[in-house]
Amino acid sequence: VAHTSLGTTNTEGAEELGKGIYKFKNGARYMGEYIKNKKHGQGTFIYPDGSRYEGEWADDQRHGHGVYYYVNNDTYTGDWFAHQRHGQGTYFYADTGSKYVGTWVNGQQEGAAELVHLNHRYQGKFMNKNPVGPGKYVFDIGCEQHGEYRLTDTERGEEEEEEETLITIVPKWKATKITDLALWTPTLAEEQPPTEGPGQEEVVGIEGAEPQSVGAARPAHLCGGLPGMWPVGQCGVRTLSG
Repeated sequence: VAHTSLGTTNTEGAEELGKGIYKFKNGARYMGEYIKNKKHGQGTFIYPDGSRYEGEWADDQRHGHGVYYYVNNDTYTGDWFAHQRHGQGTYFYADTGSKYVGTWVNGQQEGAAELVHLNHRYQGKFMNKNPVGPGKYVFDIGCEQHGEYRLTDTERGEEEEEEETLITIVPKWKATKITDLALWTPTLAEEQPPTEGPGQEEVVGIEGAEPQSVGAARPAHLCGGLPGMWPVGQCGVRTLSG
């Protein structure tokens, strides 16, 4: 590791703290503050693959607030703890323009959050990168679809009887009602369990949000309905008749 720096030294001549540029043999570079040859304070680290992190460091780890720029042009802006995304943060998906805004736990999307798409958004809770429990879809045309995500087991690999069957957890969205727009805050209020009604539409969701793909499943009808399935109701939403 080669570096140039401006810093203070102790009586033994070892640098204690300062600011400089470190160049690593694998092509990585660090430009910023350090203490005892460890990244500490404000700094920018450019990784060998071209991705980079700009923000706070503590004891050689990403820690505090910072921005990570991924090679696919995605970005994460928010809190870091012990080198992982942890706390409140926003992940922007460059390929779709969508973004996850909310809580992170040990690098994963988990807790209260909002998944914002181009013409609608989902507000609810996430667990193990999947939407779970009560939530709602908010549509730009001026209405909300309320419901909940229920986790169900999907079996795979049954054709190989001698091998252990793989179980995949898939969230299913169950819509309960349509309402006008309402204000939303990151603190989720307690919601009453949805009542079981006849003919409710169930839709298999897309498996959880990953930094490489937008994860929350979309409802069966994006507040505009599917042609030939449901009659048009309030707010342009197709609802069940009679």
